Amino acid sequence: MDYQKLYQEKLTTAENAVKVIKSGDWVDYGWCTNHPVALDKALAARKDELTDVKVRGGVTMWMPEICKAEDAGDHFTWHAWHMTGVDRKIAAKGMGYFIPLRYSELPRLYRENVSVDVAMLQVTPMDQYGNFNFSVAASHLADMLEKAKVVIVEVNASLPWVNGLTGSEINIRDVDFVVEGDNPPMAQLGGGGEPTEVDQAVANLIVPEIPNGACLQLGIGGMPNTIGAMIAQSDLKDLGVHTEMYVDAFVDIANAGKITGKHKSLDKGRQVFAFGAGTQKLYDYVNRNPEVMSAPVDYTNDVHVISQLDNFISINNAVDVDLFGQVNAESAGLKHISGTGGQLDFVMGAYLSKGGKSFICLSSTMTGKDGQLKSRIVPTLTQGTIVTDPRSAAHYLVTEHGMVNLKGASTWERAEKIISIAHPDFREELIAQAEKIGIWRRSNR
Repeated sequence: MDYQKLYQEKLTTAENAVKVIKSGDWVDYGWCTNHPVALDKALAARKDELTDVKVRGGVTMWMPEICKAEDAGDHFTWHAWHMTGVDRKIAAKGMGYFIPLRYSELPRLYRENVSVDVAMLQVTPMDQYGNFNFSVAASHLADMLEKAKVVIVEVNASLPWVNGLTGSEINIRDVDFVVEGDNPPMAQLGGGGEPTEVDQAVANLIVPEIPNGACLQLGIGGMPNTIGAMIAQSDLKDLGVHTEMYVDAFVDIANAGKITGKHKSLDKGRQVFAFGAGTQKLYDYVNRNPEVMSAPVDYTNDVHVISQLDNFISINNAVDVDLFGQVNAESAGLKHISGTGGQLDFVMGAYLSKGGKSFICLSSTMTGKDGQLKSRIVPTLTQGTIVTDPRSAAHYLVTEHGMVNLKGASTWERAEKIISIAHPDFREELIAQAEKIGIWRRSNR
């Protein structure tokens, strides 16, 4: 087949391609670094011609053009599978909403539960076999594009080509329109700044718990990033990677010679992830690197897959934790912050892994808007707070004041353990609250 001829036949401008979008359509922007740029701008220019266009995206790294106008909400509604600061700003305009899910379910949701009129996203340039690569975000994109009635790809030569076994490419035969964008650089995501003393204290507790040959999953944020930096500087060896999100810390660990993947029972020698975002260092590292593999999220985040990887170590953040061991990692009361993502899947999968451990880490306190120090360990989660990990799933909880294992612990034992890692200034009040709730034994005092 003459793929180049087919490419030229489908090549058009962004302005022409978005003419297929009608009022009332569901339009998909893909995921994170794959959100369109030229096509988004062209669709925004059609604002006054359209009403009730419903757009989906996730882990949004820049403000979409369709959301910038004052009256944008009269024409477009934004739906996020996972929210960032950008998504929260869109929601604050009254035109953005979150779609609750476990991230591992997303491919199935496209296959069975949602409709897609038009899908448009950034991809790499086409190869000699007619394939466009999804770069660092295989995620759910293959299922999304298969469901779409119209597929528009926006070619960006800045995107790295990432190897994958399945679900990482689309062929020109399955594309309706090709648009050549202006090749903007990949969106950058930093590591969260210099580690704090709290970050270092938490990392010092977790890193000794990691054995040689362990398989790693790191969440995003200062603490996981600090832990990754300490792993890179440690004596650990022959580590593996199987994670939802690939971040700069993994590049540092790999460049330090700590990652071989030789003990992985699945995808031996490969660092596997659903999507990635970081600095240019990350994008350069993954480009056509045979040691990394981008895979659909219903594989990377599948509890049964995770459980087959021995000594699986899952490290994630939390917003707050209550005395029952319920973990909130996605809201501040009724204010939505992010999403469930894959945290619950990795918490469960790590515990099912032979020798596996899941760590939920957080600072013991935060400073409120009123300047007052507040405990992140609370008697009960406040009204409207989302439970990301139920108390039955929680394994290790870690703050700068210690680490506790909640498995097998009764309600009073949990309360005692959790209070022991709270900030000392709040422990007496937490004990008093635990007594009121009926989960405290006076003999513990």
